[in-house]
Amino acid sequence: QVQLVESGGGLVQAGGSLRLSCTASGRTFSDYAMGWFRQAPGKEREFVAAISWSGDTTYYLDSVKGRFTISRDSAKNTADLQMNTLKPEDTAVYYCAVDHLDLVAVSTSPSRYWGQGTRVTVSS
Repeated sequence: QVQLVESGGGLVQAGGSLRLSCTASGRTFSDYAMGWFRQAPGKEREFVAAISWSGDTTYYLDSVKGRFTISRDSAKNTADLQMNTLKPEDTAVYYCAVDHLDLVAVSTSPSRYWGQGTRVTVSS
């Protein structure tokens, strides 16, 4: 049974930092990319960042470029999202996702695995 477990969410003031972590288990994820999505209250879930199995390819939502950094440890099946200079508009539930690299940034796919989400609240 595949499980993605996120951790690291919380409440932070604007300008602060948080680090989210995702650990995947239950199967071999060779050649799968890992990513992060978020869903703010009343909004659609949106792609935030993704990283390839090897770690040499990354994708970011334009509004988080330069502030968020995604990294992974493929040997441990983990992916982290370092979030700096947080803004109130970053407030959302953040979800970890695993999928093929060419699909990881789309809203969903038949090969997608999702975590349960971790809440991030940025106060102004």
